[in-house]
Parts: sequence; structure tokens; C-alpha cells
Amino acid sequence: MSKITKFFKGSSSSGSSSGSKSKHHHRSKGGPSPQEAIHKLRETEDMLSKKQDYLEKRIEQEITIAKKHGTRNKRAALQALKRKKRLEQQLTQIDGTLSTIEFQREALENSHTNTEVVRNMGYAAQAMKKVHDSMDLNKIDDLMEDINEQQDVAREINEAISRPYGETYDEDELLAELEELEQEDMDDNLRSMGGLPSVPSSRLPSAPSGRVAQRGTARRRGEDEDDMRMLASWGS
Repeated sequence: MSKITKFFKGSSSSGSSSGSKSKHHHRSKGGPSPQEAIHKLRETEDMLSKKQDYLEKRIEQEITIAKKHGTRNKRAALQALKRKKRLEQQLTQIDGTLSTIEFQREALENSHTNTEVVRNMGYAAQAMKKVHDSMDLNKIDDLMEDINEQQDVAREINEAISRPYGETYDEDELLAELEELEQEDMDDNLRSMGGLPSVPSSRLPSAPSGRVAQRGTARRRGEDEDDMRMLASWGS
């Protein structure tokens, strides 16, 4: 009987003796909880992983022994290779067992998660139902109508507050009136200054003839000479 067979047989026998009480205990409680089962599966995975490490080290040792003896001691080398083969078979079996346990644990964890999700969704549904039971749809409709009415009142109040105080006038009419006032002011200023100069109705006197102009020029020249002589006499 191989060591791995003895290992599993011993585990099963010890488990059967110690597990009878646990089975009875779980039956009295209605079976293990998902958390307990997941914990047990994790412990089994850890145990098998350690067994894998042990077998891998043993396989390396047998390979070293086979290389050491070689063809010089074929009998010892062949025995080492046979042990290596058996260890490899055990390692392959453990790999398959680990895969099965991992799959079972993951399925159990997912089931537990889904159970918790469904339970919490049920709590939420009950809470929502309780909230809705305390609501009256007719009262909600009346409340929404009141809210809309109050919003309309608030809108009218805002429009009334933002409207300019007093009467409003047309800006174009005011500008036209301002231009009329400015024109009246200009007319008053012109009147106070005597108005615009009038254009003479009679003809202007014509220019003097050539002879008369010459006499006037000679007279002015004589007057200028008299003034110069007078100034000269004052200076002497």
C-alpha cells in the first residue's frame, strides 16, 4: 500500500471516528452553514497544496538518485525511476482533486453570494412596499397640484417685482419731444440777439468816377504832406 493511499485511508478512518459526532452535530443543526463548508474546503486545499510540494521535492530527489547511479548501478537507478513514476501519479491525482475542490468551493461561494443578494433584495422590496403602503396616490396628486399652483404664484410674484415702478413711456416719443424743446430754445436765442441781419433793399452807391477819385487822392496826399511838415517843425 502506498504512502498516499495510507494517508487518505488514515484521514478517512480518523475522519469517520471523529466525524460521526460532527455529522450528528450538523444534523441536529440542519447541516453545515455555507461559511463552514467553504472554510473546510479551504483547509483541504491548503493540505493538498502542501502535499504537492512534498511530492515535487521527492520526485527531484529520485531523479538525482537515478542520475547518480546511472548505468553503473542499473538496479538502484531503475528503482529510483519507479518511485518517481509512482510519485508523479500521486501528484497527478492530487492535481485533479484540487481542481474538483476549487470548483466546488467557487460554486458554493457563488451560491452563498447569490443567496445573500436575494435576501438583501427581499429586504429592500419589503422596505419599499412599507413606504408605498404609507402613501396615498390621491394625496400625491393633490400635493403635485398644490406645488404647481404655488410655482405659478411665485412666478407671478417675480414678474410683478421685476416690473418697473410707475407708468412707462415710449422712448421714441420722448426723443421727439426733446428735439422740439431744443429747436424752441434755439429760436428763443436768435430772437434775443435781434434775429438775422436783413438784406438791404436799396442799391449800394456806385464807385466814384476816375476824375473824382483822383481829386480825392490828391487831397489826401496834400494833407499828409502838411502833417509831415508840422512834425518836422516840432522837431526843429
